[in-house]
Amino acid sequence: MARNVFVTGATSGIGLCIAEAYAKHGDNVLISGRRAELLGEVQARLSKEYGVRVETLVLDVRSREDVESKVPAAIEAFGGIDVLVNNAGLAQGLDPFQDSTVDDAVTMIDTNVKGLLYVTKAVLPFMIDKNEGHIVNMGSTAGIYAYPNGAVYCATKAAVKTLSDGIRMDTIATDIKVTTIQPGIVETPFSEVRFHGD
Repeated sequence: MARNVFVTGATSGIGLCIAEAYAKHGDNVLISGRRAELLGEVQARLSKEYGVRVETLVLDVRSREDVESKVPAAIEAFGGIDVLVNNAGLAQGLDPFQDSTVDDAVTMIDTNVKGLLYVTKAVLPFMIDKNEGHIVNMGSTAGIYAYPNGAVYCATKAAVKTLSDGIRMDTIATDIKVTTIQPGIVETPFSEVRFHGD
């Protein structure tokens, strides 16, 4: 039976691959990202290639107002949610902590930690009502072992793991599953974002 899957940050990299894997499996996919044009391209391709329902949601996970105003309505229109994949995330800069900018740090915290928190808080009530669901949070090996010049990024990915562990404990009385995936280096456009396009 087809599931309804919501993937954030689904226009490129790991998020795009995740959305495609679910579509290939026959699941319906709600994909979100900040770029409407790219979302439309992904929607058209996945719908055509796999014959599943693919809906798009232009969303900036960093904006609590954006998430709270758009996500519940999108889930209602989609017919509910079975799986949430919190994939949206980024790194900014690769400088020693003392030389890094506060702006880069805030962008990473807003996206990787607060964005995951906002989206999960918006989705979880739907899963609790059904007493089932699966939350998949994309972490990183950087959340286990810090590396030089990545202090804040590593801290955000450590937060992803700890948040996942805490949510799993807090929802233990339900049939909701919480999984953290912590990949290492993957070939994606990640570094183009990290180095501001350079």
